[in-house]
Amino acid sequence: MASTQADLTIDELARRTGMTARNIRAHQSRGLLPPPEVRGRTGYYGPEHLARLELIRELQAEGFNLEAIRRLIEAGNGSSADVLRFTRAVREPFEDEEPEAVTLDQLARAFGPGGGPELLERAVKLGLLRPLDKSGERFEQRSPRLARAARELRALGIPPQRGLEVAAELRRHGDAVAKLFVKLFLDEVWKPFEAAGRPPQRWPDVAEALERMRPLAAESVLAVFQLAMSDAVERAFGRELERMRPNPRRH
Repeated sequence: MASTQADLTIDELARRTGMTARNIRAHQSRGLLPPPEVRGRTGYYGPEHLARLELIRELQAEGFNLEAIRRLIEAGNGSSADVLRFTRAVREPFEDEEPEAVTLDQLARAFGPGGGPELLERAVKLGLLRPLDKSGERFEQRSPRLARAARELRALGIPPQRGLEVAAELRRHGDAVAKLFVKLFLDEVWKPFEAAGRPPQRWPDVAEALERMRPLAAESVLAVFQLAMSDAVERAFGRELERMRPNPRRH
């Protein structure tokens, strides 16, 4: 059970967190950890210290150095739980599917006879594939959903080169849409929050706005695409059907 008050000595805090007492003291000296509550000659630590050390450890695992972590903590006005929630929301991937590991042989079969090294290189450049080792034999397929769509296109007789051309265009438009939503968040949520001096009580609202933006962005893009696709198909095939209609003047 988590402590409800400052009742852990530094050695107990070290055992609880898996850190050394020396590291804890070093974090205190860098301003990363608030001082303990001193009673008599002994310093005692509580839930906020546990949360702060969890934050430091998680951010270090994400690649942040101690100076960057100190700046983040200062930005959060010392609220470890809120900063932790926000940094998790920032680094949480927007995609809702698990990547799959695939071999070079599997990719060659998926690409078919029209595939080749240049096709593989383009898929990596587009961010659809990531090499998993230096051998060039294993890759991470970031979106199995897109890979299934590519297989369906190939089954319809569309060559993989053409499919990748479409993927490149989709990626270009996707980047533009993503920038729109990020700018919207920065302009309407983050900048007003910064202008107000990043008040601690508003950190949860900022994190919630970022979390809610994920499904909103996905639903908005899908809805607009469905409308655009309906209109495009109607225009294109409406013209084709019109051309196929017999001309009464010829009879």
